[in-house]
Amino acid sequence: MTKIIVDAMGGDNAPSATVAGCVEALKDDKNLYLILTGRQNEIEAELKKYTYDKTRLEIVDCPDVIDMNDIPTEAIKRKQSSLIAAYWMLKKEDDICALVTAGSTGATIVGGQLILGRIRGVKRPALCPAIPNSRGSFTLLCDCGANAECKPVMLCQFALLASAYAEVGFGIKNPKVGLLSNGTEEHKGDPLHQQTYKYLTEMQGINFTGNIEGRDIMTSQCDVAVADGFSGNVALKSMEGCGKLVLGVMKKEFSATLSSKIGYLFMRKAIKRMRFQLDFNRYGGALLLGLKKVVVKSHGSSKPQTIAASIANAAAIHRNGLVPAVEKKLESVDFNSLIQEEE
Repeated sequence: MTKIIVDAMGGDNAPSATVAGCVEALKDDKNLYLILTGRQNEIEAELKKYTYDKTRLEIVDCPDVIDMNDIPTEAIKRKQSSLIAAYWMLKKEDDICALVTAGSTGATIVGGQLILGRIRGVKRPALCPAIPNSRGSFTLLCDCGANAECKPVMLCQFALLASAYAEVGFGIKNPKVGLLSNGTEEHKGDPLHQQTYKYLTEMQGINFTGNIEGRDIMTSQCDVAVADGFSGNVALKSMEGCGKLVLGVMKKEFSATLSSKIGYLFMRKAIKRMRFQLDFNRYGGALLLGLKKVVVKSHGSSKPQTIAASIANAAAIHRNGLVPAVEKKLESVDFNSLIQEEE
């Protein structure tokens, strides 16, 4: 039985969306056991709406919630929150393999480092979402917001972490890695990206194909796009906004006139397929790579289907052995030499 803990109070739509997502996940996977942390009375009130296997779900009562206005380091110390309780259980109980939360990104990252801890040798954990691309599959974007300021060794580790994720989580053999920059030429970018380019070219254990631009994340043949957290977050939010813009304009135009409404009737199946391909929610949340156990951070506005997908993703990558795969890749590279060269 795969045991996963869920921060039931995390997110804008909690606990209704998280509870509904958990029920859906239990129906889809009969080898799943879920622990929900949060305000027990609110969670139980939501669970009464559904039929589910009660032997595979339990609740841990927590009075507090970390909201988006809390300072993460302070909230971790003073609040008995659903997220922090989940982290401590994940750390202490060996049979709990993963955590899923749609709560505060900052608290998720801080809690992951201070409570759960990083895999030996990892400098910083990185958020790594799956981005829909023009091939009908996805590109992993690593990092998308955990580390606004980076050093070359960190970006090199992101390449390794995301490559392991692509191989173990999605079965991609020898994933292609690109470095997000302001041009594809080797000399483009600031000193950070120029130095990182040099290191990635020399590194073992990854299939580095060179620089990529922002537009290439969704249109190139790369399986992994490596970025510092600031640039990666801007790129991610820009792509999300662009997707919403396209779908919004299409909806407006197809309902504008009688002829466009008739045209929509002939195109609705194609449009439905397009919406599915561009839907970020179907991949669940972003994996917080580099921690000792699997942690998936869903979007704050996650719907039930997103929570369910995040749980399914967390279960799959644990079963496939992501952490051991990361440890093996880290052993293949001498990062100490990179650190000495930086100094």
